[in-house]
Amino acid sequence: MGRYSRLRRIQQMDPRRDFEQIYRWIVHYEFPRDYLHGTSIAFLRDFGVPRVSRLLDRTQEFERAGQKRYDDTVLITYEMVREGMDSEHGRAAARHLNRIHGRYRIPNEDFLYVLATTVVGPKRWIDRFGWRRLSAQETESLALVGRRMGEMMGISGVPDTYAAFERLHDDYEREMFAYDPANRRVAAATLRIMASWHPAPVRRPASRIVLAVLDEPLLTALGFRPEPRWVRAAVHRGFRVRAALIRLLPGRPEWLPRKPKARTYPFGWTLDDLGPHWAHSRPTVPLQEETPPEGDSVPAQPSAPRAPRAPRQETR
Repeated sequence: MGRYSRLRRIQQMDPRRDFEQIYRWIVHYEFPRDYLHGTSIAFLRDFGVPRVSRLLDRTQEFERAGQKRYDDTVLITYEMVREGMDSEHGRAAARHLNRIHGRYRIPNEDFLYVLATTVVGPKRWIDRFGWRRLSAQETESLALVGRRMGEMMGISGVPDTYAAFERLHDDYEREMFAYDPANRRVAAATLRIMASWHPAPVRRPASRIVLAVLDEPLLTALGFRPEPRWVRAAVHRGFRVRAALIRLLPGRPEWLPRKPKARTYPFGWTLDDLGPHWAHSRPTVPLQEETPPEGDSVPAQPSAPRAPRAPRQETR
């Protein structure tokens, strides 16, 4: 397949109808690693908000089981989209995510911001360091997947365009970014997770590479010093060289999608594996759109069944 063949197909598609297919091509074929890099930076941006990082600091999940927390976040999104967001499996994944979040009292505006980082973060990373920029159809598809995900999570006021997601993202950061010790603790735990993916001798340089691509407002909120200018320049140049080399390669064939490889689950996972252990003792709640209209009877759910177990996903 030619390097731009899939892009030409995407440009002939209607994102309002085909956004899930376009999203899968972005994540599994066109920009698999870059999408994950952008998502990883999005995680770090969440920690620049004291209200978010204090909650994560209290749970100690990143300290106790940080790799699992990282993997589960990536995999739940994958599971929601894998068979279609409105498939029974996609809905089961959304209900599972909602019962995890249901334990905490999280303001709607925080949900909106975290959702926006998953749309804006990958787009900005790909445009900056990917082998090409996202097309208008791909950008709109990222936003529409984010919107549908927000609807399934019961978030109100979810944007329906990328421009609106970007405004929400930037306005929230201007208002809410501030240093707090919890920011630094959770960010440092996450950097240790990212560094652990590499051999011991290069773990410190790997952490410096991550810090070199973060903007100054985020670094200030996290309590980290900016890397020297020469380090930032060298890292940026390295990513641009990588992009130029990828541009020379043929496109990934349809039979070879790049699927998530979760370190926590070397033998695969099921939907019930994802999330903290206590989540499975909580009943699932119907999605808002599954709730009967007011006045209809709603069956009591003292012991609602768990979401159906998904087939085990091979990660190799």
